[in-house]
Amino acid sequence: MGNAMGKAGGAAAVRRTAQRPARGTLRFALFAECLLTGVWMVLAALPVITLLPAFAAGCAHLRRHLDGERSTWRDFLAGLREATRSGWRFSLLWWAALALLSFDLRVARTGALPGGPALIAVSVAGLLAVLVLGLRTATVRRPGTAWPTAARTALRQGLAADPGGSLLLIGGLAVLAVAAWQMLPLIAPAAGALAGCAVAVERRARA
Repeated sequence: MGNAMGKAGGAAAVRRTAQRPARGTLRFALFAECLLTGVWMVLAALPVITLLPAFAAGCAHLRRHLDGERSTWRDFLAGLREATRSGWRFSLLWWAALALLSFDLRVARTGALPGGPALIAVSVAGLLAVLVLGLRTATVRRPGTAWPTAARTALRQGLAADPGGSLLLIGGLAVLAVAAWQMLPLIAPAAGALAGCAVAVERRARA
């Protein structure tokens, strides 16, 4: 009887192994989903002001995909509409901060002001900090959460809990910039990969 039970258990284990998707297949499926999400995000971000809401909707889509929940383009659009309605003021403020820092960097590079190299370094650091804060805010935000509240959570994670994750996002932004410089259509898959990186960074910060 014990032998029979052992055989039955072995057969069940074989069936479970056969039914479990291969790890490589799961990774490829996630990679393909990131590429598709990148296309959706780039199209949704064309009005510019919707860039952060589009990133938030893309990250939410990838989270649902990773959690095995339903996640279609209709769900993406619903998330985009909600994030845009609640976040357009925050998005305007984010763009204004980027514009101001870019102007400071341009002035510093002219050499018209004393301490040019220091001003350039401060401007570049400020630009990167604002970029990362915006991306982390869009990633951690959930529907119904105020954007300033999400920004405070992102700031706490980026500075105290997980500064390494912020460095990873800076690396992702560098890859995105290089991809766009080499061939503009590559910005879509690179944006999807950046969203996947942001979701991974968020989960790492919560772990």
